[in-house]
Amino acid sequence: MKILYIVLGLVGLLVLVVPAGHYYYEKIVNPKAAQELRDDPTGERAQKVMLLTLPSGRQLPVNYLREDGRVYAASDGRWWKELAGGSFDVEVFVMGETLAGRARVVEDDPDYVADVFSRLRPTALPGTGRMIEILLDPNDPGGPAR
Repeated sequence: MKILYIVLGLVGLLVLVVPAGHYYYEKIVNPKAAQELRDDPTGERAQKVMLLTLPSGRQLPVNYLREDGRVYAASDGRWWKELAGGSFDVEVFVMGETLAGRARVVEDDPDYVADVFSRLRPTALPGTGRMIEILLDPNDPGGPAR
């Protein structure tokens, strides 16, 4: 019976903590990071973090890697689901420059994801997060760089 109370207590704690953490990031951390990127677009944070505007208009600060006419981002949260199953118009604010692109979640090429993640997030555990590929050239077909 004691184990049941412990399990119920942990579940209750999760119900309270997870939404509070989400609220904290959405209302406090993300707006502060976004403002810092706008105020200091070439600063230390801006070298690693961009603002991504999703099709819904939601704007998130996310780590990025820009190379070969593309921008890559990684998601450990659920926001990537807005980009699942297709290619969607997005905007990125990178180092003071606003760029339009087409974003997709790369789910069909684990070798490509591992290669990009080795540069985008080299200290993360392999297989964690989703990779978002943003094509800045409308004629770029996506996938491993040509």
